[in-house]
Amino acid sequence: MRSISTLLRNGALNDISFELKEGQHLLISGVSGSGKTMLAKALAGKIFYKGAVEFSSKSEIIFVEQHYFFKTLSNTSDFYYQQRYNSSDNNDALTVSEELLKISIDKNKIDALLNQLQLNHRRNDSLLHLSSGEHKRFQLIKAFLQEADVFIFDTPFIGLDINSRRVLKDTIDAKAKNSTIIVIADVEDAPSCITHVAALENGSLKYFGKIEGAHSSLLIAHCSPLNGTVPLQKNNAEFNVAVRLENVSVAYGEKKIISNINWQINRGERWLLKGVNGAGKSTLISLITGDHPQAYSNKVFLFDKKRGSGESIWDIKKKIGFVSPELHWYYDKTISVYNTIASGFFDTIGVYKKLSEEQKNIVEEWLQFLNIQAKAQQQLHTISTSQQRLALLARALVKNPPLLILDEPCQGLDEQQVKDFVALVDNLCSQSDKTLIYVSHYENEIPQCVDNCLNLDLLDYRIGRRILKDEHETVTYFNSEIAVACQS
Repeated sequence: MRSISTLLRNGALNDISFELKEGQHLLISGVSGSGKTMLAKALAGKIFYKGAVEFSSKSEIIFVEQHYFFKTLSNTSDFYYQQRYNSSDNNDALTVSEELLKISIDKNKIDALLNQLQLNHRRNDSLLHLSSGEHKRFQLIKAFLQEADVFIFDTPFIGLDINSRRVLKDTIDAKAKNSTIIVIADVEDAPSCITHVAALENGSLKYFGKIEGAHSSLLIAHCSPLNGTVPLQKNNAEFNVAVRLENVSVAYGEKKIISNINWQINRGERWLLKGVNGAGKSTLISLITGDHPQAYSNKVFLFDKKRGSGESIWDIKKKIGFVSPELHWYYDKTISVYNTIASGFFDTIGVYKKLSEEQKNIVEEWLQFLNIQAKAQQQLHTISTSQQRLALLARALVKNPPLLILDEPCQGLDEQQVKDFVALVDNLCSQSDKTLIYVSHYENEIPQCVDNCLNLDLLDYRIGRRILKDEHETVTYFNSEIAVACQS
């Protein structure tokens, strides 16, 4: 690749020029909304731009997006959020093996990549059964099955546990021997093959050069996006135990997802739910939020009442603020930013009831708090991925629920946004007896208020408490029987 000089359709990039020589590999870095994905798509020829992108020869380019989109067996894309949990609908997609065989008939190569990226145990499962982290690994396997001169990866490490990130770096490094690698990621996540960095700021190229010694140049000034105090609605819910699970199990046919989980969350407790990709974290959460039909065949107690004892799903949801990567994927992005936030009052996708004056004021306050009031009437898909996530986080918080379930809430946020959001969660919990379930694979994303841990893996689970061992805040989760190190 020689250079790119662009002015894209929405003015996202401005006159970016650089040269990447043979044997060099590029990291694209910058804060959220700086134009990283736009630049990657321009390099891949996926969007319109002015200027020129020149490669040394006619090159085959594979662009791996942030999220993998696939179709049903009926050749449609109309999936819905709870589909993976409903037995009548969750097989309306090809299996992992069937989808990979569409890309390559080399079964040995497929087997090798399934083993390498630790997805072999899912080879005969429907794509709808995969967790967000497993979908990311599947998406990467599909790319690695192909041969290309250039591989462009848009945030490939998001949603992956620590071991999966390590394996992916090794796989990318191996691919770099015969292909040019371009990766959107933080500098700390850069594979060892990366030689150069293109750091963006407000759509312009702030720095281009060797990765060695470039860290100080990438410290881009970024003010906190949060403005003022947190706007909260009154919530007077009364209960002692937020969640109690008794010998909870979920299975699809003979395949067990989680087995015999016992877990009690008292009011005001803050828990980390931890485990490798595919360990059952999202399934466990879906039982609590009421999105999984097998909740009714298990002993699930919410807010001092057993599920199915007369309360409606809406009675449950009005006490829970929830966000997850899957909710983001399946949320209708044609809805305005304003209505996205307002829908949190009703736990719906969109707004179908008239807002009260108090609710309107709270939505306006959240828009101002997030500094996105100018984009209130834009459709959700027209704003940056990070702003979409912030809008959905506001949706989870807008009614000030007593229980917050935040499943990887910092995906897509830049470093400063992560710090701001973690501080926001700590602030909310310090001001009230708010109950929290928090999921993250990154230690720096876990709020200080979290002091309990449920650690899932594919064989068992462990419960412990959090301690800070030294001045570097090394975190260990433990109980009286076995120490469980929570690494990041």
